[in-house]
Amino acid sequence: MNQNTLLTYLENFITDSRKERFTEILSLRTNHFTVAVEDVFQMHNTSAVIRSCEVFGVQQAHLIEQRFGKRLDAKIAMGAQKWVDTFRYESTQECMDTLRAKGYQIVATTPHQDAYLLNDFDITRKSAFFFGTEKSGLSKEVLNQADTYLKIPMVGFTESLNISVCVAIILQQLTEKLRKSDVSWQLTEEEKTCIRIDWTKKSIRSVEAVLQRFNEKYAE
Repeated sequence: MNQNTLLTYLENFITDSRKERFTEILSLRTNHFTVAVEDVFQMHNTSAVIRSCEVFGVQQAHLIEQRFGKRLDAKIAMGAQKWVDTFRYESTQECMDTLRAKGYQIVATTPHQDAYLLNDFDITRKSAFFFGTEKSGLSKEVLNQADTYLKIPMVGFTESLNISVCVAIILQQLTEKLRKSDVSWQLTEEEKTCIRIDWTKKSIRSVEAVLQRFNEKYAE
C-alpha cells in the first residue's frame, strides 16, 4: 500500500493544528548529523541525550548497550523518545559499521586527542558524533577507528563535562551552523512521510483498531 495513502487516512484522526505542527517540526529535522552513545552507565544521561537530540532537531540516536543494558528512562526523556528514532546495538563495532554503511564519518568526541575545536569543525560531511561512558570516556575501539576527533574548548581546571551537557553544546552549535549553511541537510520527502506516519500513529488512541479498519478497507 502506498505510504501517502496510509498517511492521508491516519491524518483524519488528528487535528489540523497537530498536522501543521508535524510539518513545521519536520522542516527543521536532519539526518545529516546523528549521535551515538557508548555504554553510558547513568540512565538519566542517556535519556537527557535523547532529549537534546529532539530539542536541536537531530532525528536519529544510536545507543550502544554492550555493558550495562538498556539505559533509556522515558520519564527523564520527557517524551522525546516518541519523536526521535532510536536504534540499539549490542556492540560498538556493529554501530560503527552500520553508520559507515549509511555514509557517516565517525567523529570521536574527546578532550585528549589532537582534535578539531568545535568552532572549526567541518559540517559538510555526514557525521555521527560518538560520546563515551561517564568516567573513562570512549573506548579504544572508537578512538582507534574514528575518522576524526572533536573537542569543546575549555579553560578551567576540569577537562570534562557531563555527557548530556557535551551533547547539548555540540548539537546546539553545529545544528545552528548547519541550518545557516548551503549544505543539503533537510530530510527527504520519503523520510518525512515515514516519520509523519510514525508520529501520527503515536498520536491516535486505539491506533491498532484504526489500522485494522484501514487494512480491511484497502484489502477490498
